[in-house]
Amino acid sequence: MRSALEKFYEFLDRPLYLSSRLVLALLVIPLVIGASRPLWRISMKAPQYPQGLYMDVYTYKVDGGHKGQDIKEINTLNHYIGMHKIDRAELTDLDWIPFALGLLVVLTLRCAAIGNVRALLDLVVITGYVSVFAFGRFVYKLYVFGHDLDPEAPLKIKPFTPAIFGSKQIANFTTSSYPQSGTIWIGVFGTGVMAIAAWHLIAGRIAATRAAKAAKAAAAQAATEQPAAA
Repeated sequence: MRSALEKFYEFLDRPLYLSSRLVLALLVIPLVIGASRPLWRISMKAPQYPQGLYMDVYTYKVDGGHKGQDIKEINTLNHYIGMHKIDRAELTDLDWIPFALGLLVVLTLRCAAIGNVRALLDLVVITGYVSVFAFGRFVYKLYVFGHDLDPEAPLKIKPFTPAIFGSKQIANFTTSSYPQSGTIWIGVFGTGVMAIAAWHLIAGRIAATRAAKAAKAAAAQAATEQPAAA
């Protein structure tokens, strides 16, 4: 009998179901939509700012609320406590994200057109890596902003980590940080890709179990027929 590893390699080389190919092609749509929508919103509220201040993080830029005025106000506040200015130069981490999402679009369409199970699993791994790395860099950048403070700043505060998910009180400001529509759309893409991969793995396992039972039954039948033939 063939080893389990050989059977698994054979399974990896199986072509995808037609329905899976169609769904993969459709999943490119939420990925493209997500790339053009805000991924995250960081907002601040205080008694002197009853309407609040906020900024939206996109895959390619950071945009302030109230036609960009909130970014200017946030940078003014950050100056007093010694935080880095929020501008394009400080956010070069965003540069790679559009290219990564573009790569995912190409790999997804390739998988939908000529891919097999192996290519689908590779797509799952790359999607997971891009997602985890992007969020990890986001958390790291927030940490740096809150800890790399100018010692000569007019106001001295203890280094801190801004809110990553949820709300957090910093001095007299309540800061909130939550995902936006772009993250949800990209999440739809990632969830869809993982669901298709899980479907193929489960279907492959069921098919392998049925094949093993059929082989066992055939072997048992052959064994009972041999004495009768003798």
